[in-house]
Amino acid sequence: MAEKKPVFLVIGAGAGIGGHAAMRFAAGGYHSVLARRSDEDSLGRLIGAIEHGGGSATGSLLNAAEDGAIEELVARVETDIGPIESMLYNLGAQIGNRALHDTPHKTFELGWRLGCYGVFRLAHAAFPAMVERAKSGRLCSMLVTSATSAMRGNAGQHSHAAAMGGRRMLCQTLNAEFGPKGIHTAHIVVDGGVNSPDTLGKLLGDKFEAYKASKGEDGVINPADLAETYWHLAQQPRNCWTHEVDARPWNDNAWWNDNPNPQIDSSAAKPGFAGPKAD
Repeated sequence: MAEKKPVFLVIGAGAGIGGHAAMRFAAGGYHSVLARRSDEDSLGRLIGAIEHGGGSATGSLLNAAEDGAIEELVARVETDIGPIESMLYNLGAQIGNRALHDTPHKTFELGWRLGCYGVFRLAHAAFPAMVERAKSGRLCSMLVTSATSAMRGNAGQHSHAAAMGGRRMLCQTLNAEFGPKGIHTAHIVVDGGVNSPDTLGKLLGDKFEAYKASKGEDGVINPADLAETYWHLAQQPRNCWTHEVDARPWNDNAWWNDNPNPQIDSSAAKPGFAGPKAD
């Protein structure tokens, strides 16, 4: 019997980041397992595209907020498909801008379940077997897509910011415990709009194309290009792991820059100008 391919498991495999990451890993020799909440037709199209490109893939519908669903999927993949060596948790938890009084308890909790608790459950279910694989020198990793809200909370983002902030800290604790055991956890802050019809496209509706046009050439993240960053992170040698990275278009400002159009005065940069003197 031929040896089974290593598996790249994607939780949140839409037509944007998740789907393109699955394509990239399949092209690199993994069997991609794509899981998403709904739209079986779109899932089938993604699998067909991967197979058309010479890769292999399997799909599954998954309600990640449901107790036991993630755990059952991990067990089924390990038994029926192959050894999970890399994973991507790509589920968002964005519910839109809601004032505190307009954020019901259940809505806030759902954001936490999808944004933070799901990462914990995936690691809890998959890491024990991955640790054993890492002992033999296999590159094992969990990639976690995140957002600007993991770094800065804004008004109306109570649920999302709490979930993403928790996601970031959880990645750090997983690295602290499992990095020495050979599992690389990478937290990817996507600090900009992504050209994805399943997420930003649905959020903006008929304004999506106008939004992309307003950002200019290369002003919106191409998920196929971002997938190369995910691939690189998963292939990093153990002596130089990257645990957190942020990505944004070249003409966007970083999340910490409060001035959207900083004007730099270069008049002081004259020959012989040495800057202020130290006290």
